[in-house]
This record gives sequence, C-alpha cells and structure tokens, in this order.
Amino acid sequence: METPHTRTAPVSGPDALRLTVDSPEAMRRLGLRLAGVLRPGDLVLLSGELGAGKTTLTRGLGEGLGVRGAVTSPTFVIARVHPSLTGGPALVHVDAYRLAGGPDEMEDLDLDVSLPDSVVVVEWGDGKVEELSASRLHVRIDRATGDELPGGAAEAPDTDDVRLVTVGGVGERWTGGALDGLRDSGGEGAYGREG
Repeated sequence: METPHTRTAPVSGPDALRLTVDSPEAMRRLGLRLAGVLRPGDLVLLSGELGAGKTTLTRGLGEGLGVRGAVTSPTFVIARVHPSLTGGPALVHVDAYRLAGGPDEMEDLDLDVSLPDSVVVVEWGDGKVEELSASRLHVRIDRATGDELPGGAAEAPDTDDVRLVTVGGVGERWTGGALDGLRDSGGEGAYGREG
C-alpha cells in the first residue's frame, strides 16, 4: 500500500502522456477530457499519495460520462456505482486503499461482472485488480516539487496544487493514439502543460 509522500510506480510506454495540472479545477477538466476517451469495459487504475487529486479527477470523469450522483471518495463504502443519465456506461468508483489486495477480497466486489458494461475506476488499485483486464489505463498523480514546478519556482503562490499526471495504457486497447483525446489542443490552457 502506498504511503503519503512517496512516489508511486512509474507509468511508462511509448504512448504515455505526461501533463502538468495546476489546480483542482484543472484536474476536474482533465477528468472531463478523460471521459471522452473511455468506453464500456475500460479499467482505470489511479495511483498517487493521499490528497493528490484522484477523486477530483474521477469527479470530472463522472461529469463527462453523465452519471447520476455526486462522485465522492468511496473510502468507507469501498465501491460506488453511478448509473448513466445519458445512456452511456455506468461509472464504478472503487477505493482499494483499505483492502489488503487478496484475491478473495477483490473478488467479493464482483468488479469482473461490472466491467463489460461500465467504466471501472479503482483508486489505489495497483497490484490488486490488474487481472480484471489485459487492457487497462494507469493514471499516476504526483505532487510537483522543486524544478518540476512551472518555471521551477518553488516559492511561487499556488504551487501546492501543481500535480504531475502520467497516463499510460497497457494492452491493445491503449495503443495507436488512443490517448490523443487527452492532449490539450490549447497548449497551456485546459489543465496546464504537456511535457
């Protein structure tokens, strides 16, 4: 299990996308954009320390998918299902933080039943749910520090909200430009900068 103030496992691959997100609102907008590239059957694993922005990203994703109900952290209920209001896929939002990750514990959630018709987003899912799908999307959110900050200015205002987001896919579903819809066509605008 990840602990606060530690970097998560790297997300890599030839199509991996690295973005700088400069505010919670920008993280929500990234979630909106992510919803545009997702389809039923997609498994998304979110990693990052506590407070990194995983639920904020998922909130934007739920908004983009047009689902019912407020997307909040499912830490104490483990999983929430948000049905679609638009005829699209439901959002299944899981927080695996408190789960030990044993196969029986994950199997009890019946995520394999939900996956074909839903978008399943699992916070803290690394090392716990990969067997659900040969194709999955990994999103790592890290706090920017020092020279990772825009302009390298550690003392600039609002740097506490700056995040480095790396998005990379595993499997055939995520090859050949599947993440192109996440690229910010406006450069610095929608959620920071790519790079």
